[in-house]
Amino acid sequence: MILQALYEYYQRKAEDSESGIAPEGWEWKEIPFLVVIDREGNFLRFEDTREGEGRIRRAKRFLVPQGEKRTIGIKAFLLWDNVEYVLGANPRQRNDIVLRQESFRKRVEGLSAEHEEIQSVLNFLKNNPLDQVERANSPYWKEIIEGNVFVTFRIESSSVNCVCELLPRSMFKYEHSDGGCCLVTGDRASAARLHPALKGVRGANTTGASIISFNLPSFCSYGKEQSENAPVGPAAAFAYTTALNVLLGKDSRNKVGIGDATVVFWTQKLMPGVNFEDSFSSMFRIDKEDTDRGVAAVKSLFEAPATGRLPLDEGNRFYVLGLAPNAARISVRFWKTGTVGEFSERIRQHFIDFEIVRSSKDPEFLSLYQILCNTVLEYKMDNVPPKLAGDVVVSVLDGTPYPRTLLQQCMRRVRAERHVPRTRAAILKASINRFNRFYNKGAKEVLVALDRSNNDAGYRMGRLFAVLEKMQEEALGVETIRERFYGAASSTPVTVFPRLIKLSAHYLAKLHPGRKVNLEREMQEVLSEVQKFPAQFTLDAQAMFAIGYYHQRQDFFTKKDTDNK
Repeated sequence: MILQALYEYYQRKAEDSESGIAPEGWEWKEIPFLVVIDREGNFLRFEDTREGEGRIRRAKRFLVPQGEKRTIGIKAFLLWDNVEYVLGANPRQRNDIVLRQESFRKRVEGLSAEHEEIQSVLNFLKNNPLDQVERANSPYWKEIIEGNVFVTFRIESSSVNCVCELLPRSMFKYEHSDGGCCLVTGDRASAARLHPALKGVRGANTTGASIISFNLPSFCSYGKEQSENAPVGPAAAFAYTTALNVLLGKDSRNKVGIGDATVVFWTQKLMPGVNFEDSFSSMFRIDKEDTDRGVAAVKSLFEAPATGRLPLDEGNRFYVLGLAPNAARISVRFWKTGTVGEFSERIRQHFIDFEIVRSSKDPEFLSLYQILCNTVLEYKMDNVPPKLAGDVVVSVLDGTPYPRTLLQQCMRRVRAERHVPRTRAAILKASINRFNRFYNKGAKEVLVALDRSNNDAGYRMGRLFAVLEKMQEEALGVETIRERFYGAASSTPVTVFPRLIKLSAHYLAKLHPGRKVNLEREMQEVLSEVQKFPAQFTLDAQAMFAIGYYHQRQDFFTKKDTDNK
C-alpha cells in the first residue's frame, strides 16, 4: 500500500509539467562545482554554483543521470561524480583510484559521440585531467579535493548549463521484461536487485538508506536472494524512491520532524483552491519566519470542515508516513491513510480537545511541537521520548485517546517545576476528556474555563489551592505557597490544606474589607462541596488538581481585567 501510494504520487507529479520531478532514470542533484573546459577538452577553471553566505550556502541543482547505490564496489556515475572518479584525485589515499577514474571514463566512452561537447569531455578525461587541474592552481582546488565534492562539466561558450542536458530524457527509460510480476504495478518485470537510496530521514545513514532490502539469509525465504523476496520492477522502484526523496527533500513542505521520526504526507490528487498539505504541516509547528501565515494555515485547517471549504465527499485520500532510522534500513513508525475529510474532522477535534481558557497573549492554537516540548526538561524536542511523539501523532490522526504517557510526562514536569502553564493544562484536559469519551462515557467533561459545578475532589482542591495562593499574593506580595506546598497539596491534600486554611486568616486580615469578602466567598464556594480532605490522590486526580488550579487562576485574571475596564 505504501509503495503503491508513492508510485501514484510520482505519476501525478510526472504528468504535471510544472512539478519539476525527475523523469525516469534521472535525478536532481546539488553539484557545487562545474569543471569548465573548452571544445578541445582543455581545462579552463572551476565554476562555483553555490549561493548564499557562510555555512548556509546551497549548490545549484542539476538534472543528471541517476546515480547508482555504492557500497564497497567501484561504480561510476555518468557525466558527474566526485573528484576521485572524475579527475582521479586521491585525497583519501585509495589503492584503487586509477580504476575509479578509468571506470568513469569508460562510461563516457559508451555514449554516442553525436554531440561535440561529449567528445570534448572525453578528450579532457584522456589527457591527464588531474595534472591539468593542478597546473591551473585554482583557488577552489583545496576545498574541492578535501571535500571530495561532486562535479560535472560545462563547455565554454556552450548553450547548455552542463553536458548532462545534452542527453535525451528518454535515454534511461525502463522497458518491460518477461520476468516476474511487479508487486506495485502488476506489470511483467524482473525485480530490481537494488532500489535507489532514500535520503532525508533524520538519523539515517547520510549516504542513503532503504525501505526494502535483504542482505542476510535470515531475511530471505524460498531460496530467493535480495529484493526478489519483495519483487518490485525497476520502473516502480525508481518511481516510489524518487517520489519519497522529493517528499524528504530539504525544501519540502510535505515533511516535518517529530521526535526521532520524519513524517511525510501527501494527497492522492490535487485539490483546486485548497492546500490541505500546507495546512497539515502547520499543525506540527508554526512557521517562525512567517507566524501570521502559519496561524492562518492552522485556522484554515480548523475551520475547513465547518465552512465546507474542503471537498469532503470527493473521496480524495490523504497519506501520512512516519519514518525512523534503523541502521541501514528505514523503519516505518506508522502509516495512516484516509480521506481528506476524515483527517480534517479528526484534526479539528484535536484542536477542540486542546482548547482551554487563555490570556490574550497566548496563541489560539497549539502546535504538536509546543505540546510535546511542554512535557520534557528544558522544553527541548530532543528530550521527547521517540515513542511518545509517534503515539501522539497516531492518536490525532486516528481520533483515539492520547497515549497515557503524555499525561504521565506532563504531570512529571508539573510536579518538578510546580508550574501549570496553559499548554500543560490543555494537555491534561485533552487527555482526560479523550479517555473518558472512549472508556468512561458517564464522566463529566472538563470544560474550557472554570466550572463551578464540577465537584471532582481533585478539581475542587486545585481551585482551593489557587484561592489560598491568591490571598497570600495580594496580602504579602509573594507566592511562596506554590513553591513550598504544591507537590504535597496535589498528592496528599489532608497533610497540607488544614494548615493552609489556618494561615489564610492572617492573609485576609491584611486585605481591604471588600477584597477580603470576595476571597472569603470564593473559598467558601469551593469548600461547600468538600466533605473532607482526601488522604491521597491518584495520578488522574492530580491532573484534575492541576486543571482546577489553572482554571481558578485564569478566572482571577479575567475578573481583574474586567474590573480595570
